[in-house]
Amino acid sequence: MTLRTVLGRRAGRRTPLALSAVAALAIALLGAAPAPARAAAHEASAHTAAAPLVAAKRAPGAPDLGPNAYVFDPSMAVSQIQATVDAVAAQQLANQFGTQRYALLFKPGTYGTAAEPLNFQVGYYTEVAGLGRDPGDVVINGSVDVYNQCDNGNCIALNNFWRSLSNLTIHVTNPDAGCYTGEFWAVSQAAPMRRVHVDGNTTLMDYCTGPSFASGGFIADSQFTGGTVVNGSQQQFYVRSSDLDGWSNSVWNQVFSGDLGAPAECFECAPATYYTTFATTPVTREKPYLYVTDAGQWRVFVPATQREARGTTWAAGSTPGHSRPLSDFYVARPGDSIATINNQLSRGRDLLLTPGVYDVPRTIDVKRADTVVLGLGLATLTAQGGATAVSVADVPGVDLAGFTVDAGPVTSPTLVRLGKAHGNNHRDDPRDPTALQDVFFRIGGPHAGRAETSLEVNSSNVLLDDIWAWRADHGTGVGWTENTARTGVVVNGDDVTATGLFVEHYQGFQVIWNGERGSVTFFQSELPYDVPSQAAWRSSPTTDGFAAVKVADDVRSFQGAGMGTYSFFNQGVDVFADHAYEVPTRAGVRLHDLLTIFLDPANGSGGIRHVVNDTGGSSTIANPDVPVTVVDYP
Repeated sequence: MTLRTVLGRRAGRRTPLALSAVAALAIALLGAAPAPARAAAHEASAHTAAAPLVAAKRAPGAPDLGPNAYVFDPSMAVSQIQATVDAVAAQQLANQFGTQRYALLFKPGTYGTAAEPLNFQVGYYTEVAGLGRDPGDVVINGSVDVYNQCDNGNCIALNNFWRSLSNLTIHVTNPDAGCYTGEFWAVSQAAPMRRVHVDGNTTLMDYCTGPSFASGGFIADSQFTGGTVVNGSQQQFYVRSSDLDGWSNSVWNQVFSGDLGAPAECFECAPATYYTTFATTPVTREKPYLYVTDAGQWRVFVPATQREARGTTWAAGSTPGHSRPLSDFYVARPGDSIATINNQLSRGRDLLLTPGVYDVPRTIDVKRADTVVLGLGLATLTAQGGATAVSVADVPGVDLAGFTVDAGPVTSPTLVRLGKAHGNNHRDDPRDPTALQDVFFRIGGPHAGRAETSLEVNSSNVLLDDIWAWRADHGTGVGWTENTARTGVVVNGDDVTATGLFVEHYQGFQVIWNGERGSVTFFQSELPYDVPSQAAWRSSPTTDGFAAVKVADDVRSFQGAGMGTYSFFNQGVDVFADHAYEVPTRAGVRLHDLLTIFLDPANGSGGIRHVVNDTGGSSTIANPDVPVTVVDYP
């Protein structure tokens, strides 16, 4: 979801609560009063010249994680830390397609006080993470916030991508913030919150400036105490394996799996209510993370696979799993040759990508079982010369986490490939699945980019946890014949599980699923905006458009739930997709809680004729911004 969508759609947007009512609800729940002066100051801060960054702070004993990794120690003065994080924010708040990447890392201890809290904003390409073994080991008295971006009187969160917050506790402390009292995390795609305990009021919508649209997001393994989480204007959101202290409202597609305190399942059982709720998350593995032991050793913790997970992994003690010394990792920096990285991987080392942008003219080959590739500061790999950026052999237990992969100007066949195509020598292990957590793909946006497929999964027993594959609809190198990309995700392996799958704007099927016993919990997709004509966008001579999800005709077992697909065609001609979802009709293939929506009646055209196969009504200009639903198929 982007700025271009919302500016045209503002007048016609329909939600279960008018935005003024949502703001009033949020203020009532959070107990805050409006503060116009603060709102005006915030709007100006996102668009002023960036302040010069202070030199990187590295706490005593910290390893060298590159010039853009800041390691804080509780012995540092709050004012010193505040100056550093504010300088990073000033540069990154409006830096949507810049090359700077930052990690703000907090060693175990307490930061800020009631008298001098630590309150700061998180901009693009900024990771904020605690370095404790458990979230309670790092405590911030203050807030770590994401607000609306304001431009020409429109203040929205629809473009608040590419940032993260993890592995710490926030005791919300900002009593003089006026309307901004509370923890504000107004984000959209590719902005995960993991392993966070927020003690105090939390809102996922910045209701202090309008129109306040938001379209995210992802929360996992987190706990909220001291107040209801305000969903507000978040059009869709996925919360997994967490502990909630209430949830304010739904808009279109709110999905919960394995959450304590989640809303009860209610998908159109009440007016304008769209909750999909599961008691457990059947299988998942949390993202690896960097931490410091009590003895000062730097290690990476690799959480264990969880079955039928409910609540946080750390509720009854430390998260199960194992840790590895940082010395087991090759600590890479931008500019390192791929030959060097591959040599280190072949010697049995894991890989830590420090913050920055890496040119990848040849494939990074991961050949060893249980290898961990972990990015800091949303490190970015850019495919060059048509390369596949990362390839994983047919081995179990590999973990790819916390980085972004960009296509380059020469078409890549894939950006990330797991297992050999059509391979019959898979050595997967259901007890030790390969996992991708917070791995994001871009075709265009920061620069020209092309790829046939972003992610190809040939291995079996793979977990996909918070994936955003995005063919850019704004930025540099954007256009139907410029940032070409046929498919976002292709799954050929069996027993592949996706929890939090976001795939948008590809020119063919967004997702093709050929494997058996696949499962998707929460899916969000927008069809391409820039289709030039119906003739240019047909999946067969008799089928208009391409479905967002195509499950192959010979698949005998597949499950999907909490799936939303939106259309917005902006070329001034009627363009239709006959189906949002195409699946074989048989007992083993089941879909639950599906919806489609037509966006922007002022500027859009065409629409989606059916929800799944030929079932479900149409979403067109006749019913804009209104979900068209199918609760169960077949």
